Amino acid sequence: MPGDSRARVAVDAERWPDVVAVPRCSAARQALTRAIVRRALNGLPLQVAMGGGELLGRGGPLLEVRDPDSFLRRIATHGLVGFGESYMAHEWDARELVAVLTVLAEHTATLVPPSLQRLRALWAPRQPAEQRNTPRGAQANIQHHYDLSNDLFALFLDDSLSYSSALFDDLPAAWSDLETGQHRKIDRMLDLCGVGPGTRLLEIGTGWGALAVRAAARGASVHSVTLSAQQRDLARERVRAAGHEDRVRIELCDYRQVRGRYDAIASVEMIEAVGAEYWPTFFRTLDSLLAPGGSVALQAITMPHDRMLASRSTYTWVQKYIFPGGQLPSVRAVQETARAHTGLRVTACDGFGAHYAQTLELWRERFAQQDVAVGDLGFDATFRRMWDFYLAYSEAGFRSGYLDVHQIQLTGQGAGQ
Repeated sequence: MPGDSRARVAVDAERWPDVVAVPRCSAARQALTRAIVRRALNGLPLQVAMGGGELLGRGGPLLEVRDPDSFLRRIATHGLVGFGESYMAHEWDARELVAVLTVLAEHTATLVPPSLQRLRALWAPRQPAEQRNTPRGAQANIQHHYDLSNDLFALFLDDSLSYSSALFDDLPAAWSDLETGQHRKIDRMLDLCGVGPGTRLLEIGTGWGALAVRAAARGASVHSVTLSAQQRDLARERVRAAGHEDRVRIELCDYRQVRGRYDAIASVEMIEAVGAEYWPTFFRTLDSLLAPGGSVALQAITMPHDRMLASRSTYTWVQKYIFPGGQLPSVRAVQETARAHTGLRVTACDGFGAHYAQTLELWRERFAQQDVAVGDLGFDATFRRMWDFYLAYSEAGFRSGYLDVHQIQLTGQGAGQ
């Protein structure tokens, strides 16, 4: 029944104003949205219970809409942002959440009729100006996510504290395989940019120090930069505990402020936080910092080029609640930006999206197991539901092929070719 789910689940109106408040919507817009949603869902391999006994879809995992009126008003007003907020508000649910989201991700290009796709700029929410990745904006965006709590991330990550895709020896993989898979990913990155004894390595995006520690163990001299104060502090502790304090320097520093020359540059899933507007600046910075004969290794979450172009100016649920200012590149965008603005060229590129789907599945299972502990850290039930949706949403992206992850090597013209 409309409103029933919100009566059962208390949501902090001050912390989650757009989850509590169902947006107003004209009857005409709501009717149009209902027609579009019914048409889209009827063609999908889903079973959709819309309330009042109405069933849509061609059969498959169940999506149960508990409050159809609010569900449609949110989508009519805020599109996919509203879809995510409706889940946070308990207006819809799915026992097999990843399966439902995977079906939606597989059909994302056709859910909205072509006529409305062409008018996307008129109806899709726009990215707010305050989330631009200027030096000041980038720090605020990074701190929004990575400074939530080191203890929170430690509850669902493995002991390496690696918050990026693992590379497993085989699939499917178990929790006991995750740390080894993370080390394999890091070692492959270090091999890709030629890190060994005496290498001067720049790492852009420290994380919690796992790559810096393994690079130092190879005999490299590591300069690692991050915009997260909490990550910097814990990473320094972990470097000290590993006995590599003399080889690793970790700074709170924007990549645009780094000076010097480095034999190798490594960056794991940081380009997603750069923003398309600043991709030329990012690659020019890499080019200026890389010593002759050196290599860059990037690990990047990517999306198909046509979908990147269609969605790059749209404001998404992930940008609003998880990664403000984020933008996923395509492999083609990396190649073209490097070629247009630098002497760097992509000389190797390997995708392993299925491994990210497995990584996310393990994180999500662990996060669910730690629900009480997450609450004890002060994260309320709405945050925990949001975070579960984020992990499921991401896993579905990789399972559907809408997302991929690549390790990309870039070298200067004439090097490595």
